Amino acid sequence: MTTKVIASLGIIGGGLFSYYYDETRIISIGALRFGRAAITVLDIAVDYRSSLYKKNISKDSANYYDEKSKVGQHLGSLDYLLPYEYVSTLKILHSKAPQAPLNDIYDVIRHELKKEPSDLFNEFDENPLGAASLAQVHKARLKDGRVVAVKVQYPAVSDHSKIDMKGMEVLVKAVSFVFPDFTFNWLVEEMKRNLPQELDFANEGRNAERIADMFAHLPWLKVPSIDWSLSTSRVLTMEYCEGGQVNDIKYMKSHDIDTLDVSRKLGVLYAEMIFVNGFVHCDPHPGNVLVNKLGNKTEIILLDHGLYTTLTEKFRLTYARLWQSILNANLKDIEFYAREMGLGDLYGLFTCMVTGRSWDSIIKGIRKKKLSPGEEEQIKGDAAKYLPEIAEVLNRVPRQMLLIFKTNDLLRGIEYSLNTNRSMKSFISMSRCCIRAVFDYERKRCSSVWCSFRIIIEENFANFNYFFYENL
Repeated sequence: MTTKVIASLGIIGGGLFSYYYDETRIISIGALRFGRAAITVLDIAVDYRSSLYKKNISKDSANYYDEKSKVGQHLGSLDYLLPYEYVSTLKILHSKAPQAPLNDIYDVIRHELKKEPSDLFNEFDENPLGAASLAQVHKARLKDGRVVAVKVQYPAVSDHSKIDMKGMEVLVKAVSFVFPDFTFNWLVEEMKRNLPQELDFANEGRNAERIADMFAHLPWLKVPSIDWSLSTSRVLTMEYCEGGQVNDIKYMKSHDIDTLDVSRKLGVLYAEMIFVNGFVHCDPHPGNVLVNKLGNKTEIILLDHGLYTTLTEKFRLTYARLWQSILNANLKDIEFYAREMGLGDLYGLFTCMVTGRSWDSIIKGIRKKKLSPGEEEQIKGDAAKYLPEIAEVLNRVPRQMLLIFKTNDLLRGIEYSLNTNRSMKSFISMSRCCIRAVFDYERKRCSSVWCSFRIIIEENFANFNYFFYENL
């Protein structure tokens, strides 16, 4: 091959590389991200498998599940499963993730809004209010003087997410092949379904407006309004709201905010979302829930409306009846409604996961028995012990239930931060909404005055029953 031909091929190759630079860069980064994830998964798998099999324990051995339980308990004792090191490491993704350079943020704004940032804003704070896994939010002042919060998606996050989802699917299949007890296909399905929603900021804006209208009757709830003239699928400009994160105890003390009042209001809000409206904000981590004192009243500010789930009427009513059965300690109905949701013989574990309480407390009645430190430790130990069974529950439940689990866990995390997790107020709010959901449905089916009258009597009696417990 002559020098001239080699030079020509080099020029052509260089030209193709330049032309497809962005695609090549994305693929390269994707390969690197997948490689890192694969190495981490392999490291965990080798550690887990060697812990089980270093004593030559086969799956058919009588000691297999005992040994696997010890592995889980060991992880639990290291606070790895539910606890401090794990949570403190990952919670930075709520609002303190690594920041993108300001020039990258400006580039996205230029591309999406077709103007220079200086033509849109008098001021643009270079330090973000919060940086999460998909975007970061900056405080800014518009030309007309309004103060806004501008949420800007990271430049390559959409392309990376497609590669990440493929990589996750491959790794989950590999783990399921090596460990048949752990079935995480549901995780891939949920990621494929939910991530595109979260990446569409126009969808987030529509959700915000819908939830604001839906809860206009709650004077203490604030949902920032959207400026649609400065919003696209990758940039969302909204009203700026003052407030401290809902888990910031120091902020609450300095502003004389009652944590029990905050916990009660969150309970009312989410109980109505789940049991009455069936339209649920599924990302209430502390970075997305702010509190603010207005005069003598406390305002709850709900942010980040990218991830919602819409519950079918059948699911919503079955779930409401399940909770009524739980609150009434009606074990027969608990089993019936859990089986209706496809849990089979795992109905007991499912009920514990739904409530965050032990089976012993469920039998005795969780509205009568407050959560104790001893029960908390028992729950943590059981979570480590029954990892495969928990994975199976997550594989069996209706897909709508997965986001409800996530929402419940985040809300419990907030209650734990506020030290209100042993309060019974949230159960009272939930009870009333369950009653309302069930009897609203029954009322719609009535075709006579007598039927309507009977429903009114039964509903009032049920509410009085809970009022009695509330005031004991």
